[in-house]
Amino acid sequence: MPPILEARELTKTYRSGDGEVHALSGVSLAVQPGEFVALMGPSGSGKTTLLQLLGGLDRPSSGDVVLDGVTISTLGDDAATRLRREKTGFVFQAFNLVPLLSARENVGLPFLLAGGNPRDGDARSRVDEALRLVELESKADRRPDELAFGEQQRVAIARAIAGRPAILFADEPTGNLDYATGIEILQYLYRSCAERGQTVVLVTHDAQAGAYADRVLFLRDGRVLEEIPLGRRLEHPARPLIERLALLGQ
Repeated sequence: MPPILEARELTKTYRSGDGEVHALSGVSLAVQPGEFVALMGPSGSGKTTLLQLLGGLDRPSSGDVVLDGVTISTLGDDAATRLRREKTGFVFQAFNLVPLLSARENVGLPFLLAGGNPRDGDARSRVDEALRLVELESKADRRPDELAFGEQQRVAIARAIAGRPAILFADEPTGNLDYATGIEILQYLYRSCAERGQTVVLVTHDAQAGAYADRVLFLRDGRVLEEIPLGRRLEHPARPLIERLALLGQ
């Protein structure tokens, strides 16, 4: 089966004063359908930059990103936006919910923006399914300010997966949460992958979060320094990953 996501010799260079910052230097990787991959590394290693390029939120200085058979880095802005809307879902550290909308309306917002009606037909079924996955059916009519932080992030996850995207990108989704709530969010991401075959790419600095992945790509200085295979497991102890990261100087 071909990869659902590929990066081919990606570089990203930013101007900084009179010089340049090389955020990524020749990164190549492949993600299989239904795989859970974590990107880890120290601050400034390039992991968030890489996620943004993989998800089509930014363009590389050189190299290609191929998402579900389409080379996004060669698309025009409108076509790239359309592909991103149809093929990807994003979960960020900030929940980015619309305060005046209910949980259900927030989850249905992508359908509305695409010109559909999230209250009817297949769209409604998908919204309901996503709310069930994150166990928020009973709070579907509450606004974000009536929900706990962890519940708000669960709404953000439901919104990201409701359209059944080819791939879900999560950038530090537990960063604003306490330990116990963060574990709940990781469990929901894992369930989406294990039960629905959802491909997940997670950026995290936390070994507890990285331990949920099938494998970890460790970045340093804009390069993939090492791949750490973990495998698909029911339990997610962080110690083996922590020990491996310690050897890498993390």
